[in-house]
Amino acid sequence: MTARQSKQTEQTRPDSWPAGQLNSLGFAKPPQETKVVVAMSGGVDSSVVAALLHEAGYEVVGITLQLYDHGAAVAARGACCAGADIHDARSVAAGLGIPHFVLDYESKFKAGVMDGFADAYLAGHTPIPCVRCNQTVKFTDLLDMARDLEADCLATGHYVRRSVGPAGLELLRGVDAGKDQSYFLFATTAEQLDYLRFPLGGMTKQETRALASRFGLSVQDKPDSQDICFVPNGRYSDVVRRLRPGAIEPGEIVHLDGTVLGQHEGVIDYTIGQRKGLGIGGRKAVEAGVHGDTSPLFVVAIDAARKQVIVGPKEALACAEVHLEEVNWLDLGDANLSDIMPEAGLPLLARLRNTGPAMPARLVLNKGGAAMLYLDEPQFGIAPGQAGVLYDRNRPERVLGGGWIKAAPGLTGIESRDRR
Repeated sequence: MTARQSKQTEQTRPDSWPAGQLNSLGFAKPPQETKVVVAMSGGVDSSVVAALLHEAGYEVVGITLQLYDHGAAVAARGACCAGADIHDARSVAAGLGIPHFVLDYESKFKAGVMDGFADAYLAGHTPIPCVRCNQTVKFTDLLDMARDLEADCLATGHYVRRSVGPAGLELLRGVDAGKDQSYFLFATTAEQLDYLRFPLGGMTKQETRALASRFGLSVQDKPDSQDICFVPNGRYSDVVRRLRPGAIEPGEIVHLDGTVLGQHEGVIDYTIGQRKGLGIGGRKAVEAGVHGDTSPLFVVAIDAARKQVIVGPKEALACAEVHLEEVNWLDLGDANLSDIMPEAGLPLLARLRNTGPAMPARLVLNKGGAAMLYLDEPQFGIAPGQAGVLYDRNRPERVLGGGWIKAAPGLTGIESRDRR
């Protein structure tokens, strides 16, 4: 710490801390006696979090996770946790005068996130590795490391809010609708939420950028990450082929009526709802000759066992029921989810993709931690492997929990048909 920084800290230190008064992070003690680990990805958001907390007088420790091969990712400026981003996080920490550590979690990340990502695509699903990363490495291993360092809490740059409601802690959407990241944090447990802090949840991205400029951070003009950290070029299939060499097999592109329209090089190249790049050339001519119309075709199901990509009209994508598994519920206390769930199901709002709205639905529990979502209106292109994130219908900003989409019965029915 520089002499100037030390002087600033002394100026902000009160002679005595009022009994029972909580600091801005919710602890009944002065900031300088509150230790905070900040998860620093090297981006603008987490850098501003570190700067804000440092300015407020907290004892801040920055930690950056090396999750993916440093050499392969050095040039991937648009991906978090790459080599350049580790350098940026280290530079920001040095400029603030705070301790900074880089932890090598490559093996855990590969086992807990990358391998599952590849296997999901091979099964015909569309995974969300960022949620799995939060579930495993970030909110388990990193959180445990913060506790080992005797930190009072772990702070991140996520655009969500943590609030104390009538029944206890609540996870709320970020106030900036365009940056809200609650969809990716549905699997956060109540215990984790108790330890986590999200200083940016009440800000807009524009306000965060302005703070980065005020602090003079070296990353103030750095663009937001757009890609998954281990897929810096956006080519998911390349990563799957590298992780599972020899596991990708060619197969048929089949119409719902059983007509074979073409061949593919692997089901990993397709996702539910895909319209372009189907690889069945002369599509309109094929459709006109076989089906008598020229309506566009969409991927409506993927049968990985048969190595088939099934295509059909848009209406075949419509689903009103969604199977969820690994359901997480934030506001349980000592109760079981079955204890608080009405027999007829719970009316709520369900968000089935990150870029989609939260829609009216009803949640009904099944056995073994699974549930069924009944949508008030059918939705199109619901993909297994994505998340169904659940919000309070009366307070739409409040996250209740969520689960992984195992299947949408409309697609299940399609997959079970006898196709040649």
